Amino acid sequence: ASNFGISYGMSPYCLAEQLGIEPQEAEVYISNYFKRFPGVRLFLDRTVEEALQTGYVTTLMGRRREIPELREGNLRLRRLGERLAFNTPIQGSAADIIKVAMIGVHRRLREEGMRSRLLLQVHDELVLEVEGEEAEAVEALVREEMEGAFRLEVPLVVETGLGRSWYEAK
Repeated sequence: ASNFGISYGMSPYCLAEQLGIEPQEAEVYISNYFKRFPGVRLFLDRTVEEALQTGYVTTLMGRRREIPELREGNLRLRRLGERLAFNTPIQGSAADIIKVAMIGVHRRLREEGMRSRLLLQVHDELVLEVEGEEAEAVEALVREEMEGAFRLEVPLVVETGLGRSWYEAK
């Protein structure tokens, strides 16, 4: 959780609260994180700089989010704008990818005449109601559609689970 928090602009104070340490220690932790993963800092800085120049950021599928907060005189609002600038491409692109996967899963279930159905999406998970005899085929279909939803430089890797409840399936 700390990795995500730091990547999404968590302050030393918030990190200190989360980890039960002093804020100065959290500052060192954050500094070391960016030294270990310089590409993260580079991405964040470039994304904010681009948003300052254009006034917006986009997701992988081109959805645009205007960020007027970046031009605010108020430091708190400007910092909010910075967090929006680097969170939106990451979280918005994840939303794009899961939506493409959902459409693919739904389409394939219908095309293949399956009785199983997509029930809901929670963050990066899809929950389906699966007919017993279709379990293996649906599991393969879901994996194919989720892993193939978007071509990236790194592979999208999907874990699946089957169970009589969502808890069992995890």
